Amino acid sequence: MGAFDDCCDDCCCYSWKDFWWCVLCLAILAVIAVIVILVVAFGFVRHVDVSIDDASLTRLALVAAGTPNATTTTATATALAYNLSLTLTIRNPNWAMSMTTTEPLEATYSFDGQQFDRVRLADEGDEHPAGKTRVYRLTTGSDGALVSLGNAGVAEFRKENATGVFEVEVAVKGEVKYTARVTKCALQLAPPGQAPAALVFQKVKCKLAKAEKNC
Repeated sequence: MGAFDDCCDDCCCYSWKDFWWCVLCLAILAVIAVIVILVVAFGFVRHVDVSIDDASLTRLALVAAGTPNATTTTATATALAYNLSLTLTIRNPNWAMSMTTTEPLEATYSFDGQQFDRVRLADEGDEHPAGKTRVYRLTTGSDGALVSLGNAGVAEFRKENATGVFEVEVAVKGEVKYTARVTKCALQLAPPGQAPAALVFQKVKCKLAKAEKNC
């Protein structure tokens, strides 16, 4: 460090004799500063923040998937009629690294652990700039979405229907690649990742599943 300190001390001189020595000192300091900035900017990944800011479930009804017969009863109905809308926010907290989807980013809806709809948020190759927040307002519905509830799921539906409050699970899944990094990182919410879509809704901040190595 003594030689480096001497270099910095010499840079305080304003004689023409030491001009090029001072230029070299400043160049070394500039290179060090650039390296530090690059390490801070691209050396560590801050994963995305996902939250559901609002949700509205105006209809959720159990309907028969087909014409009842001797072996088909309302207890085995496997279709849902629903109208669901929600506002989902995804923020890239990295100030220098953008992220690009290497697999489509999708949100799936489930009731009692059984998926009944899937919505695409972003296609493969879509870029999310550094430091930016994207808001997705999703509206979907069906008069008879097939879902494998079974007797247990039907019983759970009737239980929640009696209270007037339904619990709908929203899961976000995809794969992204960050700028200046080779590794592709899976993006998936950790269980339970649930957002109750009821008449009274509170903002839900979602937690990502444990990241893979180098992600």
